[in-house]
Amino acid sequence: MKAIILNEFGGVENLRYTQIDKPLAGADEVVVQVKAISINPVDVKTRAGKGVAGRLKDHLPLILGWDISGIITEVGPSVTKFKVGDAVFGMVNFPGHGKAYAEYVAAPADQLALKPSNISYEEAAAATLAALTAWQAVTRLINVKKGDRVLVHAAAGGVGQFAVQIAKNLGAYVIGTSSAANKDFVLSLGTDEYIDYKAQPFEEVVSDVDFVFDSVGGENIDRSLKVIKKGGSIISIPSGLNDAVIEKAKALGINGYQFMVTSNGTDMEALAGQLERGKLKSHVSKVFSFDEMAEAHLHIESGRTVGKIVVTL
Repeated sequence: MKAIILNEFGGVENLRYTQIDKPLAGADEVVVQVKAISINPVDVKTRAGKGVAGRLKDHLPLILGWDISGIITEVGPSVTKFKVGDAVFGMVNFPGHGKAYAEYVAAPADQLALKPSNISYEEAAAATLAALTAWQAVTRLINVKKGDRVLVHAAAGGVGQFAVQIAKNLGAYVIGTSSAANKDFVLSLGTDEYIDYKAQPFEEVVSDVDFVFDSVGGENIDRSLKVIKKGGSIISIPSGLNDAVIEKAKALGINGYQFMVTSNGTDMEALAGQLERGKLKSHVSKVFSFDEMAEAHLHIESGRTVGKIVVTL
């Protein structure tokens, strides 16, 4: 089968196409013929030697990627929830070795969900790591409720788009930040209030926030803390840019969290239900072919991605 191997961390030229053996399903696994792969900032950072590269360095040469949608071609002997021919999607083994950049992927059955029939394979792949990050943060760690004031930074981004929708579905009042070019998109997600972060400092126009979802990090954390009410919460996602969030928040009577998403089939099933009912939508801004993986990485690296980037096979 076709696969992309990373022999060493570095630039996109290190993404090498090769032929390897098709994986076999372990007892609790299924083999998925991949139709679409979602590309995330963590893919790009890890390829460059950051992200979760430290966790994967002993696996070199490795196969990057975690987000897949496709069709099951083999079922392990202990698997009862899926059968050959089922269309599924999920985030595989994150933050471990997902091996998603390939024609076939062996995945633990308890990390996948059936793909809703009303969405495409591209939309399904897009609603994996990014959607799981937002879902686990908003519903499990924070438990956002009706009437909460929620500030979502980078609301037009891959994770931000899902955080806005999930918080709105829970009845929150949602404020979203983005550049002016993405104003219409952010408002279309259901935000109650929009802020062009380049035109005005958000901390001058926002106050009494119950929860800040931060996917920017760095000084954005310090500025966000100024708008959160006592007893409120902030979650910061970017690794390496959120080291002091817990301590800084605690000093102000705020709950601060660093957060990393983990693979979870139960959460995937919850997302599948939201997608099936039209309560949640994936915005795929650009689709690349498998042969264009380097271009997909460079597009993410530009920092101008709206919604999600997907690669198809």
